[in-house]
Amino acid sequence: MKADNTFKECEIYNFECKMKKWKKKEKESSPRFKTLNIDGTHYKTNLTSKFENRKKYTIPDAKKIISVIPGTIVKVFVKEGQKVKRGDNIMILEAMKMQNRIKSPRPGIIKIIKVKGGEKVAKGVLMMELE
Repeated sequence: MKADNTFKECEIYNFECKMKKWKKKEKESSPRFKTLNIDGTHYKTNLTSKFENRKKYTIPDAKKIISVIPGTIVKVFVKEGQKVKRGDNIMILEAMKMQNRIKSPRPGIIKIIKVKGGEKVAKGVLMMELE
C-alpha cells in the first residue's frame, strides 16, 4: 500500500465498477413477470422460457377422432356416410396387447375414414372425421 491513499481509492473505484457491472447484469436477467388469468383470478408470476415456448393447448375438435396411443387398427365397424350415435363402437385399436374399443364421442355422420384394418397408427393421427 502506498503512503498516499491512491491505492485505497483505486480499490474503492474497482469495487464500485464491479458493483455497477453486477447491478447491470442483475437488471438484464431480472425476472419477466407476467399476469395469468385463471378462472377470473389474476396471478402475477415469473414464467420460464421453457414454459413460454411450450406447445400451446388447443381445445380438441369433437368432430375428429384422433389416436391417443400408438397401435394397430384391428377392425373398423363403420363406413363413410353411416349415421352413428354417441357411444356407438367405431373401431378397435390394439395397443400394448390390449384391444381398445373406440366409441363415437357424439352423434353424427361418418365423413372420412382415414384408416383400415391391419394398419399401424402413431399417437396423434387423425383416424376418422364426423360431420
